[in-house]
Amino acid sequence: HHLFTVSLTPRHIYQFHQRNGFACVLLSDVLELVQFLFVVTFSTFLLCCVDYDVLFATRPLNHSHVPERAKVTLPDAVLPASQCARRLRGSGWLLFLLVLAGAVWLCRLVTALRRLVGYWEIRSFYIRALGIPAEELCNHSWQSVQARLLALQRRQPLCVPRRELTELDIHHRILRFRNYTVAMVNKSLLPVRFHLPLLGPIVFLTRGLQFNLELLLFRGPAALFQNTWSLRPQVKRAGSRRALARGLARAAVLLGVANLALCPCVLGWRLLLAFFSYAEGLKRAPGSLGARRWSLYARHYLRHFNELGHELQARLGRGHGPATKYMDSFSSPLLAVLARHVGFFAGSVLAVLIVLTVYDEDVLTVQHILTAITLLGLVVTVARSFIPDEHAVWCPEQLLQRVLAHVHYLPEHWQGRAGRAETRAEMAQLFQYKAVFILEELLSPLVTPLILIFAFPPRALDIVDFFRNFTVEVAGVGDICSFAQLDVRHHGNPQWLSEGHTEAPPERQAEHGKTELSLMRFALSNPRWRPPPPARRFLGHLQAQVTRDAATAPPPRHLLAEGPLAASLLSEDSALAPEGLVASVLAASGLVARDPRFGQPCSTASATASLLASLRNPLGTPPCGAPESPGEHQCPEDRWDKGQGRLSRSALLAEVASAEMSLHAIYLHQV
Repeated sequence: HHLFTVSLTPRHIYQFHQRNGFACVLLSDVLELVQFLFVVTFSTFLLCCVDYDVLFATRPLNHSHVPERAKVTLPDAVLPASQCARRLRGSGWLLFLLVLAGAVWLCRLVTALRRLVGYWEIRSFYIRALGIPAEELCNHSWQSVQARLLALQRRQPLCVPRRELTELDIHHRILRFRNYTVAMVNKSLLPVRFHLPLLGPIVFLTRGLQFNLELLLFRGPAALFQNTWSLRPQVKRAGSRRALARGLARAAVLLGVANLALCPCVLGWRLLLAFFSYAEGLKRAPGSLGARRWSLYARHYLRHFNELGHELQARLGRGHGPATKYMDSFSSPLLAVLARHVGFFAGSVLAVLIVLTVYDEDVLTVQHILTAITLLGLVVTVARSFIPDEHAVWCPEQLLQRVLAHVHYLPEHWQGRAGRAETRAEMAQLFQYKAVFILEELLSPLVTPLILIFAFPPRALDIVDFFRNFTVEVAGVGDICSFAQLDVRHHGNPQWLSEGHTEAPPERQAEHGKTELSLMRFALSNPRWRPPPPARRFLGHLQAQVTRDAATAPPPRHLLAEGPLAASLLSEDSALAPEGLVASVLAASGLVARDPRFGQPCSTASATASLLASLRNPLGTPPCGAPESPGEHQCPEDRWDKGQGRLSRSALLAEVASAEMSLHAIYLHQV
């Protein structure tokens, strides 16, 4: 039997694993359909079936048949069913929106049913082919599933021309389109960066714009891909580039016009979802809008080639704390003085209102008193966010290095300029306020059509050239982005230690060392993967450079703040290992310079190299699932340690790989 069918591909197998099995997929899809119905029904009820004059007590009850009462109840404010239906029939635009919503819901229902049929097939594949029962899926990491998939391929031929599939092939099939998008962001091809009057340079990339770009390039009727694995033949011919560019630009304009026509409906839907999603949280915790999150642009800019979604999420999650500390370390003295006084005035009035309501709860019946309390609380919360912590220490360079250790990519011109306002403004484009994220999503129905109509067409020819020049066909995989092959020889940058290992002209080099860093991350995350000879030579050259630099640094035991390296890595709380190693590196130059046993200060690069040298094969055992380790399906890292409540070995291996990649990121940026 063929292993990979239309509904059974590595991408769907990965999605099934990440969505935690068929039961979770079924429940999630059903509740999403119910949520859609609830939003439409509840909104219609609020528009047509509520008598707001009665609810706000602006006139007496007019449809209640009970004697006059002092208080109005909710049933009193609800119109009778006949009157509600009459108001609904009298609104033509509302009937049109309901019909449109019904059509959308039916489309989502059909899509969900088709998806569930495919996921049921994948469930059977997990049980019968991979030997993973449904109830045990949550105990298996994706690396375990991938190892079983490759082992199955070795026993049973797949529907591919070649016998062997590698870890890289699996990632290519899962991330085919995502790798193209990451590469285009890396080469600044997508229209997401703009320079506006008064606002200056801005980045605008929302989920709506991303959906339209993917529809335009990969999945739509005029897309450059003819199916999910191959480009249209004319894309690969240089003589067709201008005709293709004109067709792509025309499709972008038509898509923009369609977005513009649907803008009122989409904008109204976004406003409803935002209100139902965030209103209660804003009332309960007004400061939640001041929390920060990685922007959608950051998730493309900071993503490695061939990095799966859960791996990116874990890495950015580790960097969230350091990034928050870095952004919070900036403060405006003028705003701080203003915020202290505004907070004092608003807090004083709020305190009086709270005391009055505690003394006599009838104060709450005063008109707009709850509104005043809510707004004053919001003002106090916002004012406090501008007041810096009096115990904070100003050390932006070290904080930015901690961020770099986890996110792995930062612009070169930020080095030595971590304390500048310009650097903070650029960092805010990657690490934005939640309020900014919500505002951008609300503005997306208005801005996305303008980008598609005016900003995309001038770049259509460059995008067509990109797909022609940076696409390679791999047997058994299809057309993929050439950057995703992690080929240092064809896409390496000499500034990132690949000098002598690359033949790429500047226009074919990846920016910010993405090829080199992606290669290292993939090799560390997939220890059984055998890199091709050019990649193997580059990794060997890097290890030799690390060894030379480590010779000029003190031993690791003098760099680690909390005991030797083994204690740091093999401790019960191994999750602190990467952060502890990074902190040791950043403190090395100052601490070692004051240590009389060393005659000269230790550079950050040397300290990092010393720790990297000590991290080589720290466990002294071959990786699980390697050819020399017995038992392909009984990998120690897959066994759940019920006594300790953790995946002991897999967690340790993941933290060691994370620590080593963090150190490599710091080291490469230093040298």
